[in-house]
Amino acid sequence: MDSKSEPTSRSMTRPRPSGGTSARWFLVFLIVIIALGATAAYLYSNHLKQQMITAIKADTERQIATLQSDYETRLTTMSKEMEQLQSKVDSFNELLTFTKDNASNKTDNSNKLYTQLNEVQKQLNTLQKKMELLK
Repeated sequence: MDSKSEPTSRSMTRPRPSGGTSARWFLVFLIVIIALGATAAYLYSNHLKQQMITAIKADTERQIATLQSDYETRLTTMSKEMEQLQSKVDSFNELLTFTKDNASNKTDNSNKLYTQLNEVQKQLNTLQKKMELLK
């Protein structure tokens, strides 16, 4: 008989190639690399987010400090202006009282002083409204 046609025991028990196990290890390695890449991307995005939050917080605090100092400056200026106008109103009141006491009914000085007093009072009211808006 022909030796080629008969199966030999050697051909039946061939060892399996080790290529199947190396393919499994390659897939495991590939999955681990992908998982590490995804984790690294997630951690880096969180890091960038935290940096942006810190930068925005610092910028916001700087802007609030600027606005607060500007507000305090305006409030101080308006307070000084209001004190000046109040002193003018008081002096006009005294002058008006003095003029009324000394003037006759035929003079027009008291009317002029009264008109000036009304104008100063209007300015004082406008300034007070501005201060209330700032508060």
